[in-house]
Amino acid sequence: MKIISLFNNKGGVGKSTLGYHLGNALNEMGHKTLFIDLDPQCNLTICSIDAERLHKIWEDEDPFMEDYEKAMLENPLINETARSIHFLLKPTEEGLSDPERLPPPIKLDNNLHLIPGRLSLHKYENKLAERWNGVYQGDNLAIRTITNIRNICEQYSEKYSFEYVIIDTSPSLGILNKIIISTVDGFFVPAQPDMFSLYGIRNIGNSLESWQKEFETIYSLISEEKRKKFPKRFVQFLGFTIYNAKKYTSGHNDYNLADAHDYYLKKIPDTIENFIKPCNRNHLNDKMLHEPIGGSSIIHTHNTYPSVAQALKCPMWKVPDKYDSLPTEEKESLKENNFEVNRGSYGKYRATKNGYVAFAKSLIERIGTLD
Repeated sequence: MKIISLFNNKGGVGKSTLGYHLGNALNEMGHKTLFIDLDPQCNLTICSIDAERLHKIWEDEDPFMEDYEKAMLENPLINETARSIHFLLKPTEEGLSDPERLPPPIKLDNNLHLIPGRLSLHKYENKLAERWNGVYQGDNLAIRTITNIRNICEQYSEKYSFEYVIIDTSPSLGILNKIIISTVDGFFVPAQPDMFSLYGIRNIGNSLESWQKEFETIYSLISEEKRKKFPKRFVQFLGFTIYNAKKYTSGHNDYNLADAHDYYLKKIPDTIENFIKPCNRNHLNDKMLHEPIGGSSIIHTHNTYPSVAQALKCPMWKVPDKYDSLPTEEKESLKENNFEVNRGSYGKYRATKNGYVAFAKSLIERIGTLD
């Protein structure tokens, strides 16, 4: 099992949309995959399930957010159904023992499952900040708080045989993302070909260097037994991809981009080499370092297709079948909200699968270099 995160210090790059379609591509390829939504905005969750279902999950959990121990005595069967990631982290946040039963993840498809996000995740981030200094002293609760996200990934993978855990994150460089990125196996950066993404990669590289120094200090101070709770080595960079860029068929470059966008794309590998240290990327060969993951397979924008897919809670290539199966009144409701699906575009919707499968295969190749 490998735990992989999407991460960019710049928001609005389509990270959650990419993560959602990556997971669905892995599902199509037969790889058992688990989504964990650790972005407090919950965009990956919103892509995956209906708002009514999410609201019911959160509503049932509300008493536990106020007083977990009391609510568990009143409703001990709460773990019989799917729960949010903050609910799973709550016992550690409160300094209580984890329940014996692991709540089931939400099944999205045969090989794809989800642990949804929750807007209240900032409370766990506050606890991370409060307990961070205790990790240097080897405090058991502090270490448990820092390593619990990875521990949850491992528990679910052991029980359900997941091959990949995909974690969505916010654009922040705060302590929650410090913990997530520092304790996963690998991460990659979805970017747009612009100046802001270059600065985002610079910020990530600088933060990564600082975080690694902190964790190496911690490892030197704690016992070998406590060290086992952390990953064997610090997180590794898996590369970058350009996403949601406008296609110019008359572009005079490898990726059919406007000249200004091609200019920034070509600067990304140099930025990576200058700001992401070799110790975090030595496993990548020169081609992997300098080319987007999957080449041009997912670089170009799909226009309104992702919005329609989100409205239907399915990947883009399943939109035609999902739309055809809807009752007439639901189709009319979609039309009223400007989500009408034209039959003439069915082929283009279905063709998007090829690009995401190619992207997933390329990413798997890179993940394989982590071993």
